[in-house]
Amino acid sequence: MNCVLIVVDSWRQDHCGCYGNEWIHTPHLDALAAQSVVFTRAYPESLPTLPVRRALHTGQRTYPFHNHCMQKGDFVGAPGWGPIPEDQDTVAEILHERGYRTGFVTDTYHQFKPSKNYGRGFDEWLWVRGQEADHYRSGPPISDEELARFIPSYNDEPHRRAMYRQYLMNVAERRSEEDYFPAQVFRGGADWLWRNQDADSFFLVLDSFDPHEPWDPPAYYRKLYDPEEIPVDVIWSTYGPADGYTDRELQRMQANYAGEVTMVDRWLGHFLAALDNSGRAEDTVVALISDHGHNLGDSNLTGKQGHPLTRAVADLVMMIRPPGSAGVSPASGRAGVSPVAGGTRCDALCYNHDLVTTLLSLMGEGSPEGMEGIDLLPVVRGEAPGRDHVTIGWGPDVTMIDDKWWCNALFWGGLPLVYDLESDPGLTTNVAEQHPEVVERAVEIFLQDAGGEFPEYLKTAARMPGCTPLLTE
Repeated sequence: MNCVLIVVDSWRQDHCGCYGNEWIHTPHLDALAAQSVVFTRAYPESLPTLPVRRALHTGQRTYPFHNHCMQKGDFVGAPGWGPIPEDQDTVAEILHERGYRTGFVTDTYHQFKPSKNYGRGFDEWLWVRGQEADHYRSGPPISDEELARFIPSYNDEPHRRAMYRQYLMNVAERRSEEDYFPAQVFRGGADWLWRNQDADSFFLVLDSFDPHEPWDPPAYYRKLYDPEEIPVDVIWSTYGPADGYTDRELQRMQANYAGEVTMVDRWLGHFLAALDNSGRAEDTVVALISDHGHNLGDSNLTGKQGHPLTRAVADLVMMIRPPGSAGVSPASGRAGVSPVAGGTRCDALCYNHDLVTTLLSLMGEGSPEGMEGIDLLPVVRGEAPGRDHVTIGWGPDVTMIDDKWWCNALFWGGLPLVYDLESDPGLTTNVAEQHPEVVERAVEIFLQDAGGEFPEYLKTAARMPGCTPLLTE
């Protein structure tokens, strides 16, 4: 049995056709979903980028960020932003020891910064260079005139200018769509399949940083959603209130993001067609998961925040296509046999690290001691209830979600935001004052899920870059 795990960064659940979106083109993802178990209430156990991946690579929680320390060669990130702990085995290491051939293709550059170690256990790993502020190119210099095409005047500050300059240097040699990052990642995955056809069993991870910002797809993708030109092309958002943007700029931001989503979908289809054509779809489980979403003016916010944590950020795309399913190319008409029915929807609450345990179960591999995820297959079959709640940690900000409530607060209960999911699924009205008992219960759950203790430093972590409450006590 083989496994392909596909991770996509910043892909909003509500921006996928298979989750009900009617205006963004995601035909390949939708075809995959039609043959998969689609999870509608999957959440990250902690945020942002690197804590999510630690959980996916190990099947263990990163929350509540014990033993966090800053690493040389990186910016000051959120708690949990660091390498995989040496005492935690990765899925790749485990499967490699069991005879699997392992491969990893990614452009999520944070995993390969100095002091990071996310290539552990892989026979082959490919780091596609140049995303965001990756120090990939040091020239030629980018002119102020070129920068002005992308930076609104109210968002023109030294740190942002430096990031834009680095990124624009990194991508200056792009000549065609094949040079864009999703093409490189998913073509890299397809090439790995062809090179490793002799493998008896394999574990392949494809990790696409897109549709993370900056959103600069080829113009024909953006024009699907916004055909008109404007003076400043908004390809990168601030992380905070959306007040500085005009309605037209927010419209362009949303169109650029949508274009990026459609480009990722196009190259996802390329890889999945290669898997089908290689004949390995018959003995390969395919899973796809996002790490989080991104606010695009939602709740008057842009970027992603631990407080307030919105559905646009927290609701994950997650699906599993069991082995024996047909390829996902819309042109493919082959049928297969699945241990669970294709097109199934699972509404149970679950975590991203539950996906790891479930994949090992589907592969016939037991979960090693220390993995904290649950096997979702009995949940999908209706044989088990799933989780009664989840907690999501981002530094000192924690969110508790159950069937009734969404409670987002500092871990000791400060700055509480409480929403009634039955009457207010869009999280529009904070009812914390009317329901202090919900906050008290949430604080108890925060502590329980943290193992009974929070690290001392977390009390002041709200002032760390990467921890983004918009209010302070």
